[in-house]
Amino acid sequence: MSMEISQPLQSTKGLKHFPLTPFRFFRGLLCLAVYLSTAFMFLVYFVPLVAVVLRLISVHYSRKSVSFLFGLWLGLWPFLFEKINKTRVIFSGDRVPVEQRVLIIANHRTEVDWMYLWNLALRKGCLGYIKYILKSSLMKLPVFGWGFHILEFIPVERKWEVDEPVMRQMLSTFTNREDPLWLAVFPEGTDYTEQKCLKSQKFANENGLPVLKNVLLPKTRGFNVCLEILRGSLDAVYDVTIAYKNQCPSFLDNAFGIDPSEVHMHVRRIPLEEIPVSKDEAAAWLMNAFVLKDQLLTDFIVNGHFRQESTENQLSTVKCVANCIVVIVFTGIFTYLTFFSSHWFKVYVGLSLAYLVYATCFNFRPKPVTDSEETIYQRKTI
Repeated sequence: MSMEISQPLQSTKGLKHFPLTPFRFFRGLLCLAVYLSTAFMFLVYFVPLVAVVLRLISVHYSRKSVSFLFGLWLGLWPFLFEKINKTRVIFSGDRVPVEQRVLIIANHRTEVDWMYLWNLALRKGCLGYIKYILKSSLMKLPVFGWGFHILEFIPVERKWEVDEPVMRQMLSTFTNREDPLWLAVFPEGTDYTEQKCLKSQKFANENGLPVLKNVLLPKTRGFNVCLEILRGSLDAVYDVTIAYKNQCPSFLDNAFGIDPSEVHMHVRRIPLEEIPVSKDEAAAWLMNAFVLKDQLLTDFIVNGHFRQESTENQLSTVKCVANCIVVIVFTGIFTYLTFFSSHWFKVYVGLSLAYLVYATCFNFRPKPVTDSEETIYQRKTI
């Protein structure tokens, strides 16, 4: 097979959809300041209550509370993308039902693919339930890294001998069907570039694997571990293919609203019984799923869209604005308590910060003081 690279998924290479005007620049800075301050206040005030004290009593209700409260904050991002930046998010493929236990596999075009999965989760009322397998360096980010830890994202080093025990340990805590879970996996393991694609194609040629043009060869071991541990508790697997009109955006493109003009997400809902149980057959199934993604993206280049569009409704502007107001009001109250109220609130914030730094650095989470809920759940399922 000859090695080739497809043209990038963009309509006007090198040009942004919107110019970076002074208005967009200052609006973007304001949005980043709001998002950072709201995240900080939500973390330092809510984490001791719902992720420490409540978790000592019940992991299940702690997770439900974390999902609800931080789901409010996560809702600011789809509001930014679709209502402020006017990015069109277009869904196609299967119109998925509301399900609370799913495994998502997606291609990885750019550094912000994972953020657009929030737009799908919000439409299904499952925004606070979404978790990611992500590179461990992101856990070191101030504020946002603390949030990733509290939301129980799974950090990986991209070294299987290091990552496997970490994945198995964390995944084993997600098996309770009563805990909603949207677990997102990017099997390529890194975002797509032409250089990486050339290496992937060379490896495919040398090993008799499909030569893909628009995606990288998927890494199957992480996917297999997720299926092995979670299969019995999942409702379905969602195969999501993401493409961008104009060009692939960066994080700052999103923040300043200059790209993308459109995000296209093609969703396939796969029942668990359609995915083989054996590791080798499941790996072959995943490879075939990426061959299909590659073809979908080739069609997107030609047609400018996926087939079977308009499978999801538009976000409600009223609900988005109301959510934003709630988050800002909470932040305003917490800011007042911190700087203009009793000094004990400053002590509370200091102790909370110390806990967040410690817990994130050492991957610490409190365990219930009572008999484990997992034991109770296992008795229910016998």
